[in-house]
Amino acid sequence: MSQREPSPHTADPVAHGTGGEPLLVMSGIVKTFPGVRALDGVDLRVEAGEVHCLLGQNGAGKSTLIKVLAGAHQPDHGEIRWHGRPTTLSSPVTALRLGVATMYQELDLVPGLSVAENIFLGHEKSRFGFSRRGAARAEAAALMRRLGHPEIRPEREVGLLSAAGQQLVSMARALAHDARLIVMDEPTAALASDEVDNLFRIVAELAADGVSVVYISHRLEEIRRIGSRVTVLKDGRTVASGLPADTPTSELVDLVSGREVRTVFPEREASTADRSVEVLRVQGLTRRGEFSDVSFTVHAGEILGIAGLVGAGRSEILETVFGARKPDSGSVSVDGTRLRPGSVAAAVRAGIGLAPEERKSQGLLLELPVAHNVTLASLGKYSSFGFTDRAREMRDSRTTLERLDLRPADPRRLVGTFSGGNQQKAVVARWLVRGCRVLLLDEPTRGVDVGARAELYRLIHELAADGVAVVLVSSEVPEVLGLADRVLVLREGEVLADRPASDLTEAAVLDIVMEGSAATELGGVAEEAS
Repeated sequence: MSQREPSPHTADPVAHGTGGEPLLVMSGIVKTFPGVRALDGVDLRVEAGEVHCLLGQNGAGKSTLIKVLAGAHQPDHGEIRWHGRPTTLSSPVTALRLGVATMYQELDLVPGLSVAENIFLGHEKSRFGFSRRGAARAEAAALMRRLGHPEIRPEREVGLLSAAGQQLVSMARALAHDARLIVMDEPTAALASDEVDNLFRIVAELAADGVSVVYISHRLEEIRRIGSRVTVLKDGRTVASGLPADTPTSELVDLVSGREVRTVFPEREASTADRSVEVLRVQGLTRRGEFSDVSFTVHAGEILGIAGLVGAGRSEILETVFGARKPDSGSVSVDGTRLRPGSVAAAVRAGIGLAPEERKSQGLLLELPVAHNVTLASLGKYSSFGFTDRAREMRDSRTTLERLDLRPADPRRLVGTFSGGNQQKAVVARWLVRGCRVLLLDEPTRGVDVGARAELYRLIHELAADGVAVVLVSSEVPEVLGLADRVLVLREGEVLADRPASDLTEAAVLDIVMEGSAATELGGVAEEAS
């Protein structure tokens, strides 16, 4: 493997008090999946007893890296050293035996089992082939006392615990394996402020005992509070390594964003749409535990982008506008007419279409031809007295597919045989045939190659030019800024900013979603970042 230049943002570990033999060194880690290089030479160095924070946007490679560390993925290239010795993490069991325990954001506990049974699942206490349940309960109780929560009894069913309680059980399981390194992926996502305080206390105590923690979070205030050093990933590469946790916000945000937005996306074409016409109005929309008091309008020919981290409520808002989820309060109106809440049929009749995030499982019938998928929302248009006009269905499908440049534009071909980009076009084609007024796009370019992305960007511009009101959700901030006229910035289900895209930079948006800056501060942040 060729030698690479060291990152200009690599800190000297000795200068930060972390000299000596490191616990873990990952060098030049490469991991490729079909069509995607998720990791392109990532470096990570973790000292004994430190809290090392991993920072990066969605898709930067953090999840893939920790799965390599957990033994769930095998790297294509690179080296892993543990206590200075080369090692191979061939499986999760191997990683656990070595002392690496991973707490994923979606905890992998078994709800129907007890606390003790979950803690020792896969390495049950036994002697001479007989289960030692008493010993397991005693050790589980000792672990919960160590974590400061003796009230969580070993016999308690895990599914009855709060999110914070379940997280403590997951941590106890890591300690039961005598873990020397614990990976925590967004551990505060479902915790209240007092529960976060307790988690940080436990992490600090673990570090004091010599246990290392790799802590993944988008929240810079958490990184400063709990972290020792920071490594930043972008596009599968290490762009900064071993920075002090108190590195200025502007520097970290620049490292996370790292590119100009406007040079990536094509210019908008002239539109004949009357931008004064309000098409969609969302007022005070709320679903408890997901988002609250969300309000916005979208006019004819306008593209509204919604930016925010995973879990901010972006997809849930689109699904509620589409009627797939029923709000606790608030309203959705199209062309001035208020829609019945929680009714997909009412939304479709009003002219709302949704291209969902999971197109294969939620948006398409993969075993059916493209034509049937395209006309799925318009069956009444092709049916009369119980008979379907197949010729007209095929003709309209082919015309729409040709307009979208779907290749091949064969309406009889099974939609499951097409590429991701062409499948996304098939979902959009469904709403064009229907004649939608509002198009909701949730992660429209996820899993789509670069060429197909350019075609989808062109298509979104064309739809807006024809007067369709477009609402776009994307985990990629540059995509939101590059396509949208206006941007809604969400954090934890709350709208923090509603500004023209031209007033924003990627750094400014990331500053809001990671720091929680007030919307009133946005103008100054954007000006400083630019």
